[in-house]
Amino acid sequence: MAFAYTILYVDDVARSLAFYGAAFGLAQRFLHEGGDYGELDTGGTTLAFSSRRLLREMGHHPQRADADAPCFEIALTFDDVPAAMRRAVEAGARPMQEPRQMPWGQTVAYVADPEGVLIELCTPIAPLAAQA
Repeated sequence: MAFAYTILYVDDVARSLAFYGAAFGLAQRFLHEGGDYGELDTGGTTLAFSSRRLLREMGHHPQRADADAPCFEIALTFDDVPAAMRRAVEAGARPMQEPRQMPWGQTVAYVADPEGVLIELCTPIAPLAAQA
């Protein structure tokens, strides 16, 4: 088994791909010619976007994400979380929480993308052996 995709449902796939490129430096891997599906190059697990319109056509009822009352988040790791947050906000993200040092040694901040998805910006978690 491999965790292959996280798919976010959005109004405008191309706009979301452009935002994530500008905010986080993620390269676009694929955008379907119809504009209803796209992917970013994020490493081992693909971050993809599908239009809510397409999902409705498939008989589903997608809901908007709400960063003020989230039921999920995506997390992206950076060596410099404050710089990552500045870049994201300059690209149109809404700041949700300034960078904080967590008790387990990780630096964590939060922003919301233009679609309302909560995004954690964080340093990698050090392996337990390295923490000792």
